[in-house]
Amino acid sequence: KEKDLAAAVGVSRMTLRQSLGSLEGRGVLERIPGRQGGTFIREPRIDCDITGLAGFTEQLRRGQVRASAHVVSATVVPASRPVATALELPADGAVYEVVRVRSARRQPLALERSYLPVELFPGLLDKRLSGSLYTRMRRDYGLGPQTATEYLEPFIATRDVASLLAVEVGSALLLIERTARTTAGQPVEYARDLFRPDKIRVSVRTVAGDTGALRSATPTT
Repeated sequence: KEKDLAAAVGVSRMTLRQSLGSLEGRGVLERIPGRQGGTFIREPRIDCDITGLAGFTEQLRRGQVRASAHVVSATVVPASRPVATALELPADGAVYEVVRVRSARRQPLALERSYLPVELFPGLLDKRLSGSLYTRMRRDYGLGPQTATEYLEPFIATRDVASLLAVEVGSALLLIERTARTTAGQPVEYARDLFRPDKIRVSVRTVAGDTGALRSATPTT
């Protein structure tokens, strides 16, 4: 109780409330109303430096966090116009659509939706897809991504997305749209990844004189 805590630390209840409010605003504490609620320490967000073409697993490993992947679906679909344009395919060209939920600390952190040209990766659906997609593309097909263009936008969680990420419908998410290419410039992946900003903090490093990020690549595999 606030009264007991204030007495224990030797401050007034008003001072205690101001301090708790400050910590809540900084994301250190979380207040849950109701009889079963209270003030709790919020688990710190996971930092993801997306400078450099590293996968989700590697990004979290750098922070000594173990990541996992659950394959929601993996099918062959006709490419929509945005997908066909990004992958430089004919309209309705065949692509793999791989949807996965990425988790850590027993909580879902991101929803990945990747599209890959079927003609470049024959038999992909027969392989294990719960590991690194980029490693699979590189080792099995010799077509590992080397560069990527990404766009970051806000996204409001729909009912299906909210269910998969264990958030409320209408929650704010971070969308990162990516087109990845080989060294020769061939597009090999188009992706739309959704991240929980309450669990993931994304950063990009830049250098003086650069026109933008060094190279940004979402943790996706």
